[in-house]
Amino acid sequence: MMLEQFAVALRHTAGNPETGEAAYSVLSEQDFAKAQAEITAWEGYAATPLVSLSGLASQIGAARVDYKHEGPRFGLGSFKALGGSYAALRVLQRELSKQLGQDVSLEAIRKGAHKDACAGITLVSATDGNHGRSLAWGCQRFGAPCRIYIHAEVSEGRAAAMRDLGAEVIRIDGDYDASVLLAKKEAEENGWFVVSDTSWEGYTEPPRDVMAGYSVMTREACEALEQPPTHVFLQGGVGGLAASVAAALRQFYGAASPRVVIVEPELAACLFDSAKAGKATSFAIKEETIMAGLSCGEPSEMAWEILAEEATDFVTIPDSIVAPAVRLLANGEAGDPAVEAGESAVAGLAALIAACKSPEMKKTLGLDENARVLLIGSEGVTDPAIYAAIMEGKDHV
Repeated sequence: MMLEQFAVALRHTAGNPETGEAAYSVLSEQDFAKAQAEITAWEGYAATPLVSLSGLASQIGAARVDYKHEGPRFGLGSFKALGGSYAALRVLQRELSKQLGQDVSLEAIRKGAHKDACAGITLVSATDGNHGRSLAWGCQRFGAPCRIYIHAEVSEGRAAAMRDLGAEVIRIDGDYDASVLLAKKEAEENGWFVVSDTSWEGYTEPPRDVMAGYSVMTREACEALEQPPTHVFLQGGVGGLAASVAAALRQFYGAASPRVVIVEPELAACLFDSAKAGKATSFAIKEETIMAGLSCGEPSEMAWEILAEEATDFVTIPDSIVAPAVRLLANGEAGDPAVEAGESAVAGLAALIAACKSPEMKKTLGLDENARVLLIGSEGVTDPAIYAAIMEGKDHV
């Protein structure tokens, strides 16, 4: 295995975890339980695989490396299937309950009892691809119109996947954060409902529901593990995935919860900068990263509340080690099972290998021979053209 490809300098900054109340108050045990009960009742639900990378663990000097592979999730290719679609259902529940003057159940909407009313409720969001696909899928299931805003660098393959699910896709010239602003503006002007995976002042319910939905994935991983992991490497983005997983791990394991390492592209490091500043801080994106789902310059304030208390370490990685990590998984190196993963899925894996190639970083992160590392493989092959190019040997797509 050519682990030499991962011998790069990583940037690291320490968090200041307090292990306080945010993991229970921002996302409550009731929030998680409600989401888990609903999502596990959906047609097509099945737990995704937790893949043991024992060969890799041996090569990097760790006790275990486990990779939660979200590629098969509901046939949508990513963990986002758990968040956007559930949040859409909750938005519809709140609006229908208001319109009808009575409580409407999630089950009733899911089973089509209010399909005509749902047809008059338009849901919108901005996306790098996977969140929008989840929202479009949910809207198709529940009978609501869907508008998705994408930025200039979102691949046409990802746009087509959303159109195939019935969404109207609007492409803008700017970046992800600009698409978020346009989605908010047009929703306000037209009486539509934003279903975002990031929060801002006065807007918290849908992002909370999105993060609650992600807890299904974490619960599956915890129940499949015989021991608590010592470390979890979590990709950044706006922070929703990382915050949800960190909170769910804290609620499941308590004091035995693992050390939380946040991994971001060096080209889009809003959480890294937030850790340095001690508050949620935006990052000016000047160049798009290959990790499309992590190209976010504005952190979710709600997610940051949790990460400020739970995350110990923040690491940035260069794009140069992403494609090699995709190929490493796909080729089943060191005798490990072959896994087809997308670019954003391997951020934690790439950071882990690179850290173990650096004695200083390995020591800084506490990665010794007893380390049991959990990785969240957030997506499978969500863009076949990009994946094919990587497998052909291209490191920049």
